[in-house]
Amino acid sequence: MRRAIMKIMNLTPSRKNRWGNEKGMALLVTLSVIAVLIAATLELNRKVRTSVVATAAQRDRITLNQMTAGAVHAAMAMLVKDRKETQIDSIQEDWANPEKVAEVLADLPFEKGKVAFAVTDELGLIQVNALVEFPRGRQFNESQKIMWDRFTRLIISSHEDFEELEATEIVNSMKDWLDSGDDDAITGLNGAESDYYESLETPYACRNGPLAHIGELAKVRGVTPALFRGVEGMPGLDKFVTVRGVDQAREPVDNRAFTFPGKININTAPLPVLVALMPSENPEYAQLIHDYREEKEEDTYLNDLSSPTWYSQVAGIPGDLRIDPKLITTQSDLFRIEAAASLNDMEMVVTAVVYREQRKETNKWQCRVVSWQAE
Repeated sequence: MRRAIMKIMNLTPSRKNRWGNEKGMALLVTLSVIAVLIAATLELNRKVRTSVVATAAQRDRITLNQMTAGAVHAAMAMLVKDRKETQIDSIQEDWANPEKVAEVLADLPFEKGKVAFAVTDELGLIQVNALVEFPRGRQFNESQKIMWDRFTRLIISSHEDFEELEATEIVNSMKDWLDSGDDDAITGLNGAESDYYESLETPYACRNGPLAHIGELAKVRGVTPALFRGVEGMPGLDKFVTVRGVDQAREPVDNRAFTFPGKININTAPLPVLVALMPSENPEYAQLIHDYREEKEEDTYLNDLSSPTWYSQVAGIPGDLRIDPKLITTQSDLFRIEAAASLNDMEMVVTAVVYREQRKETNKWQCRVVSWQAE
């Protein structure tokens, strides 16, 4: 009977088993294909998501570039406008006023994100390359030497970590680093030329020329990392000095046609720099000068800073106080612009140093970018 039924169904025992095996194999193939498709779909989804995120990040980076560039150009426009209106530069002007800066920023056409900028006078800082008289580049600039001695003693005395440092060693070593004496002799008893630096565990040569960037100051003998960068919230040398300030020399010497006048804008110098400008016996007058610059009645500044000797009008300062005129000025055309932008959890900071100049062809004022650094 069983054989009859199987015959009717046109099946044999061997064919039935083969059919069952084929069904199982088809199921396995189907499951394998589904698994591959799921894995491929997940990988494709991952790649698409990664591509979307990367595209969005690239879009935001481009936007941040535009935002910081717009802020820098807005700052340059403020500096050009300022130069057309006044011959001096001070902390009393619009480019140094956060409220005026905010008004300018409000006009920038960026609907999303945040953007800000701040302008500082680069010549309100001590110009380290002016320590040596260029273009000859052999001897101390005596006015700068005296100021540097005061300045380093001020910094050294401000923290116990600097007790072992010596101002004379630092100043003499800086002179040896800058001068073009070809390592003939060290300055004083504790300067340093190439033989000293080449004897270090990680040797390097003395430049014997102007510093190219401020970080190079940290290589000079006596300038420790803490002294250079600061310690425990106290700023170091790097916050108060600059390698900028080069000018054209009247006559070239040894194929060098540049010089560093080294004059500091007393209208913009920070307090530690003002202390360095004071005669050695009168450092306390720096705070009076600092406060006098900022004295206001409501939104109006009260004191005129146009004369280089305006400090003699400050209450509490004797009329016979004299700051070395070789060290100070009330003008500057070299500025640092720091622009920051944020968008969708991304940030960008740009630092640009610009030189304000008058074009000979048109007599129009403009700002030329000297350096540009993005972080």
